[in-house]
Amino acid sequence: PPTTSGHGPGGGAPGFAAAKTLPIRVEVRRQLGRRRTQTALGFLVLLPFLLVGAFKLGSKDSRRGAPGLVDLATTGASNFTLFTLFAASGFLLVVIVALFAGDAVASEASWSSLRYLLALPIPRSRLLRQKLIVALGYGAFALVLLPAVAFIVGGAFFGWAPAQSPLGAVMSTSESLVRLAVIVVYIGVTMLFVASLAFCLSVWTDAPLAAVGGAVLLVVVSNILDQVTALGSLRNALPTHFGYAWTDALGPTISWDNMGQGTVWVFVYSTLLLVAAWFHFLRKDIVS
Repeated sequence: PPTTSGHGPGGGAPGFAAAKTLPIRVEVRRQLGRRRTQTALGFLVLLPFLLVGAFKLGSKDSRRGAPGLVDLATTGASNFTLFTLFAASGFLLVVIVALFAGDAVASEASWSSLRYLLALPIPRSRLLRQKLIVALGYGAFALVLLPAVAFIVGGAFFGWAPAQSPLGAVMSTSESLVRLAVIVVYIGVTMLFVASLAFCLSVWTDAPLAAVGGAVLLVVVSNILDQVTALGSLRNALPTHFGYAWTDALGPTISWDNMGQGTVWVFVYSTLLLVAAWFHFLRKDIVS
């Protein structure tokens, strides 16, 4: 019951409950109404159509040697989806995931609304948790949206033939869908590092562009270092070294070794980055 001073038993206003502040549905709706969210998701829907146009306009006489994912892209929906993921996972999906996570907290600071959110009051840890959940949710939705649209578009333009692997395996539609699910899940795991990095930078800076751009830049640097063979086995510790380990799901049987190692490294890096984000934000002076 309220005290005689007009405050609740916890010192807050009567009826105040910290667990009810900033509900997930409210944050989801806020982010969905933003132009950057609509543009990013809209481009993922448009991308398969752009690739279809490129294949329709391009020449088929440029193939050399054993067929790769690009050579098999027009053989059916599954192969078109595989090529779309291959083309997008290296950079486009990195940018979009970094956009959702890196903009989460820094945008509030840049609008000078962060201190007002905390003055409502929303507990700092809860604000970070809600922001992170929504950012990861939109990132996961983007990772599902792209292959789903690509599969439908690929089937409509190139048919529904069984998937063909560059390694020589031919898979039924049901088997190819299972492989695609494995691939999408693993790409999602690798993007967890990108999201954690961008979210950590979003907590440390008041500039959304710095958080997003910084995350993308560090991923690019990691990819460049991964090309330096002189580093030898040290490259295994790079957060992006196992980024394309999902291609091990294209053989006659799925090889889990590289994907397992990649998953371990991603969770190690992501945990450290999120701990750093929480540690800093809970002690940070909010002046913007």
